[in-house]
Amino acid sequence: MPIIINNPSIIEAAGNKPKIIEEYFGRVNSGTEPVSIARMKSPGGWVEPGQRPEFDEYTVVLKGNLRVTCKDGFHDVKEGQAILVPKGEWVQYSSPEQSGAEYVAVCLPAFSPDTVHRDE
Repeated sequence: MPIIINNPSIIEAAGNKPKIIEEYFGRVNSGTEPVSIARMKSPGGWVEPGQRPEFDEYTVVLKGNLRVTCKDGFHDVKEGQAILVPKGEWVQYSSPEQSGAEYVAVCLPAFSPDTVHRDE
């Protein structure tokens, strides 16, 4: 039977500025552990701590520019583009442009504070 999600849960985000995380599917909103799907809205100048997650993260940028920094450098992922960061890879997300970024993130398995392994 199909499951309708009427509203996302707003999740507190890590980083230097407030970022909106709207979780539609995941451990918080739907009790889903195999996958999480969330829409992110990050302001210009936002940056989060680096992390080495135990999940693959698929990201599609809807608006703006999302900077994805890895050990080998950074990638600016712009509107209409997507990126996959495999589990175990060190990564840091930011939105350096004034307009910020809006994007959808899909994590397999679902995002968890216990498995993201953020830098201190």
